[in-house]
Amino acid sequence: MYIGRFAPSPTGSLHAGSLVAALASWLDARAHGGRWLVRIEDVDTPRCSPAAHAEILRQLVRHHLIPDAEPWVQSHRGDAYQAALDRLVARKWVYPCACSRKDILTRLIALGQAPQRGAELVYPGTCRPPAGLHGRPARAWRLHVAAVQQTRPDTPSVSLPATCWTDRRLGPQSQCVQTAVGDFVLRRADGLWAYQLAVVVDDAAQGITDVVRGEDLADNTARQIVLQQALGFPRPRYLHTPLVLGANGEKLSKQNQAQPLPEGDARQMLHNLQQAAQRLGLPPVPEGTALPDAQATWVQAWAARYNR
Repeated sequence: MYIGRFAPSPTGSLHAGSLVAALASWLDARAHGGRWLVRIEDVDTPRCSPAAHAEILRQLVRHHLIPDAEPWVQSHRGDAYQAALDRLVARKWVYPCACSRKDILTRLIALGQAPQRGAELVYPGTCRPPAGLHGRPARAWRLHVAAVQQTRPDTPSVSLPATCWTDRRLGPQSQCVQTAVGDFVLRRADGLWAYQLAVVVDDAAQGITDVVRGEDLADNTARQIVLQQALGFPRPRYLHTPLVLGANGEKLSKQNQAQPLPEGDARQMLHNLQQAAQRLGLPPVPEGTALPDAQATWVQAWAARYNR
């Protein structure tokens, strides 16, 4: 059975970009005759608020995007994340790390691998076994990517495979996690759970078969597939939707002051959805169309494009 989800972070109201992701995931579930779930991803608790949580749910209902079960809340699921981390510890597939971001950057510069401005820091393996913490206190826990992916553990020099998958919109994708990211964090230095672990554990626990989300998250997919492999979880199918860009050409987001969705009557809600549907390449509906009728039109158009 198809099960999809929309998983917003409650750091503010929904905006035009997040409505595109919400509508796309809802349409995909309806086009497959499946269930659509909502999960509030609030593991980064300092940035999240109960008010934004409530506002997001209210906005979804106003746009007739109603989940088929009570929303899950990640901040209530620490025990499940701890259990997953414990399983990985038992297999020696994670290790404690003492490095700060500054430590990582200094080490990369010393290795002649200084990243470009704004680029992700590829972890250089400073604390990776057998090197260890060098007497420093542990700050975070990292996944030992090579230990998970190594097909011949007796020959660690063997090149690690690229992680490959087929995105339902973007087509064939490939990334070598070890060289593109390195050993990534599962529990942060501040004690909070990392997004990668929380999303993989929750997708498996909710039985998610299809992940439909914004294209900015496509780069996370290889890490999540490696972690699914480590935990013995099934791999969902993935579809990454086009982004909504601001006037500066950057992704519309709460971090760059994206405006909340306009409020108003049913006509305004239709207008908001119409714009989201247009970004997804779906046909317009006449002004004054009832929201359920508009959504039925878009479900058919979505099915014709992606149900194959």
